[in-house]
Amino acid sequence: MAYFDAASASPLHPVARQALLASLDEGWADPARLYREGRKARMLLDASREAAAEAVGCRADEVVFTSSGTRAVHTGVAGALAGRRRVGRHLIVSSVEHSSVLHSAEVFEADGGDVTRVPVDRAGAVDPAGYADALRADTALACLQSANHEVGTVQPVAEVAEVCRAAGVPLLVDAAQSLGWGPVEGDWSLLAASAHKWGGPSGVGLLAVRKGVRFAAQGAVDERESGRAPGFENIPAIVAAVASLRAVRAEAAREAVRLRELTERIRARVPELVPDVEVVGDAVRRLPGIVTFSCLYVDGEALLHELDRAGFSVSSGSSCTSSTLTPSHVLKAMGVLSEGNVRVSLPPGAAEEDVERFLAVLPETVAGVREKLGAPAPTTAVRAEELVVDSLGKRCPIPVIELAKVFGRVPVGGTVRVLSDDEAARLDIPAWCEMRGQEYVGEEPAERGTAYVVRRVS
Repeated sequence: MAYFDAASASPLHPVARQALLASLDEGWADPARLYREGRKARMLLDASREAAAEAVGCRADEVVFTSSGTRAVHTGVAGALAGRRRVGRHLIVSSVEHSSVLHSAEVFEADGGDVTRVPVDRAGAVDPAGYADALRADTALACLQSANHEVGTVQPVAEVAEVCRAAGVPLLVDAAQSLGWGPVEGDWSLLAASAHKWGGPSGVGLLAVRKGVRFAAQGAVDERESGRAPGFENIPAIVAAVASLRAVRAEAAREAVRLRELTERIRARVPELVPDVEVVGDAVRRLPGIVTFSCLYVDGEALLHELDRAGFSVSSGSSCTSSTLTPSHVLKAMGVLSEGNVRVSLPPGAAEEDVERFLAVLPETVAGVREKLGAPAPTTAVRAEELVVDSLGKRCPIPVIELAKVFGRVPVGGTVRVLSDDEAARLDIPAWCEMRGQEYVGEEPAERGTAYVVRRVS
């Protein structure tokens, strides 16, 4: 089985396993106690904090360990907003942040705060000018991921941090995807990360809050972790997490070159091997191991199941794999095709032969899924030079399949009106038009659902 979902969780690094087993015998006691066993535990915790701070690029007393990366984000966002409450109640986030950041923003908004969501371009990157325009006198905090978790696009953190610093606004960086590859550049104020993203054990998060940042921990607190992460520290897991971070950093430069070559191979060959595919994300400013593409006329969940049967573990941002039947917020913000979406995220050590086998299996797998879908015969009614396709009650990718099947029946200049009540159609029909060089006229209210109008131009 080839595991290609490292962006979700990376396999436990051998160094992490060794450190975890060794520290189970030394780090079980309460590090707050003064007896011998407590002192041993404290030494392990202090040494881990020093090593983590060195990897992050901050002071040891600026680092605390939390129970997860999500907890680190929630703690960081809530604490920074509360610490700067007198400044105002305005928060800035990008539209493609991890759900942990967006959920924190929603909680803040529900409590009366004001949130600005900065848009991204079609590659998934923010423009620093977007943050500059969003800053206000009452802005308490800005958040920006170092790199996107779904498409791998690296964000201009240093430039955004400079804009925020000039305005006196702290910037929180979610560095979960990138910290294993190197420190985050720029004059950021807070940073959150998660150990299972770089080969550490799950259940360990990291939060760095630079000195001078106003911060007020929320909820019940105790004396541990500077009052920012209550509860007994999981010292063996923390030791293993930091040991794996140091290990992957030592290998990062060499492994990045190798993985970039493999992902570039996927980016180049998938469109050659599979028709009607859109590769998404920035082609240059991206993480080494992530490549994402979307396939027209494909049910994303069915495709992932078939790839799993073929021996490949991959993930997807397709609405077809979501219980909510809504497109990935990242793909939606980018304005790219969401149906049949596949994210390949290679772990360190991924074998070249596995990548080649994936490229050999993919065309037949996609073709098989498309054939099984069978594209139901659409219900059509001719009105002069317009066709109406009734796809109400049908989920992705059926509305786009039905559009494609009847499109040739209208002359150049004619239109097809697709009736759909699936939220994914709002994203996928315009994406189909862009891929096929046709004109997307827009959407109109319908008696049920929405009418999406497409004009044939060639």
